[in-house]
Amino acid sequence: MKDEHNPADALRPPLSSAEHGTVKRRSLLVAGGIAAAGAVGYAGYPLVRQVAAGRSSVFIAKNQKYDGPLAKTIEDGLTSVGLNLPHLKGKRVLLKPNLVEPMRGSPQMTTHPAMVVACAEVFLKAGATVTVGEAPGHMRDTEAALVESRLGEALVAAKLSFADLNYEESQYLRNATKISPLEGFYFPRSIIEADLIVSMPKLKTHHWVGLTVSMKNLYGTLPGNRYGWPKNVLHHAGIPQTVVDINATLPPTIAVVDGIQCMEGDGPILGTAKDMGLVVVGLDKLAVDSTCARIIGMEPSMVTYLEIAHKAGLGQMNDFFIRQEGERWKPLVSPFKILDREHLRAIQTQEARGLLTS
Repeated sequence: MKDEHNPADALRPPLSSAEHGTVKRRSLLVAGGIAAAGAVGYAGYPLVRQVAAGRSSVFIAKNQKYDGPLAKTIEDGLTSVGLNLPHLKGKRVLLKPNLVEPMRGSPQMTTHPAMVVACAEVFLKAGATVTVGEAPGHMRDTEAALVESRLGEALVAAKLSFADLNYEESQYLRNATKISPLEGFYFPRSIIEADLIVSMPKLKTHHWVGLTVSMKNLYGTLPGNRYGWPKNVLHHAGIPQTVVDINATLPPTIAVVDGIQCMEGDGPILGTAKDMGLVVVGLDKLAVDSTCARIIGMEPSMVTYLEIAHKAGLGQMNDFFIRQEGERWKPLVSPFKILDREHLRAIQTQEARGLLTS
């Protein structure tokens, strides 16, 4: 396992195409968290300001509420981490919330509609075309998912369009990293055509991989009519490995995390609510997810898919090389309860175990 505090390791460049297959240029918006002035997405427009070589920025806002000024918070976050919002004018932005298996009595399970509408407001203000899209992993009836999550009524009120990614026509793309045995993936038309995808997860624990944030949320970009409910083809190929492969193969993707009301315990479905009041934003999904892991008392290098993504050059995991905007993560640490399973105990930090048992 890599030493997380080794600067030489953290500064290594992303793997070349020859090293991990043909990586489409569009799939790495800010590869390894390293961006330069004039860096462009695959559509040929500048997206990021110059940042220090080898560093990724993560913005954290605390004391957030669903009935608060979320659009302002999200806009401030996106600007502070380097997204060039004016250059999104006329571009296609797809917001990807988490609607895995919504139930009205468990709002901690799915991305809150207020987060989605606020994020859409930011990109619409920038002149982008905004679509919300999701392929719920446990529900064949997407309309029911929209009703149970209350997202449907919110989209109607905000006059936002929705793409049912479970049933859209799809296109096959070659696996960019081939860490799993899968040769490629079918992605829905709305995903393929997007200039920018915004992963909008709910911050939750996960009974198999420890936690699910922006990278794991992108399982929901793959159509159920190709992969089933749940997507066991991906599970059998290795959840950590396929998470990394999917993230490497997708168009440019950034993260806006709903950490206001979260889930601890038996996540991602059966856990209990935990209020955190956080919104976390970043262009580097690995840096965002690693920071979220630290906040909930988990060691990122022990979360298998984060470690694999780091080795594959998909972003920053080392805290030393993650520039913090807004709030600092350390004062916000509040360990999440997890299932009493050996593989999960290995992910939890000793400090978190001590706080939870004291």
